[in-house]
Amino acid sequence: MKKHATVPSRRAFLGLAAKGAVSVVVSQSLLGCSVAGATDSGSTDDLTTGGSNSTTCVGTAALTEGPYFVDEKLLRSDIRADPTNGAIAAGVPLTLRFNVSRVTGNSCTPLTGAYLDVWHCDAGGVYSDVGGTGAGHKFLRGYQITDANGAVDFTTVYPGWYSGRAVHIHFKLRLFAGATKTYEFTSQFFMVESLTSTVHANSPYNTRGQRNTLNSTDGIYNSLTAAAKSALTLATTPTSSGYAGVINLGVAVG
Repeated sequence: MKKHATVPSRRAFLGLAAKGAVSVVVSQSLLGCSVAGATDSGSTDDLTTGGSNSTTCVGTAALTEGPYFVDEKLLRSDIRADPTNGAIAAGVPLTLRFNVSRVTGNSCTPLTGAYLDVWHCDAGGVYSDVGGTGAGHKFLRGYQITDANGAVDFTTVYPGWYSGRAVHIHFKLRLFAGATKTYEFTSQFFMVESLTSTVHANSPYNTRGQRNTLNSTDGIYNSLTAAAKSALTLATTPTSSGYAGVINLGVAVG
């Protein structure tokens, strides 16, 4: 029987951030401030980095949208369900908090009212609504609007893999003035390989066999600088039913 994740409390998420959970600072030039991020060290139990109170400046971390974005306009926090039939995507629960900030000079302030989409493949490596077995379905897609603190929460499942790509999750940030889009930023983040190996050893992931692409051999991941790789690798902590991670995202809105 599949377990449903319980979204951690705000206090739990703030505790994760204080431990230095992965920071993603994205901008259009070499500027930005965030809590220092964790690296792909393989550790999933201790997110402490020793520099969690420092600020860092990193370069642009935009990455390709890829062929699988569909603007489904699904406003929801729990993206596991397929609204076409009510089925819940199988897999280990993964809860995500995005803390989104506007970067102006050396100042970071919460970015409110931003639309943040998340999408990724299921445990079997299938994306919804792009053809094949996922055609006509809408699982593992959705967006939230950042609140007064610049935060949005998502409940999903740990992603599977498909040939030629390391395990990853896509996200897109947009701002609108009425119906007019005024800003867009797209990227994706990656998973710690040792955790992926642990998760994928279990059902339903293990029916796919061994993944054929790791972070170290993924062309998109390796287009990043070392600092950006670190920033775009999600560090997690265990929850009662799966894992949770925090992403601190800062954008320089023109």
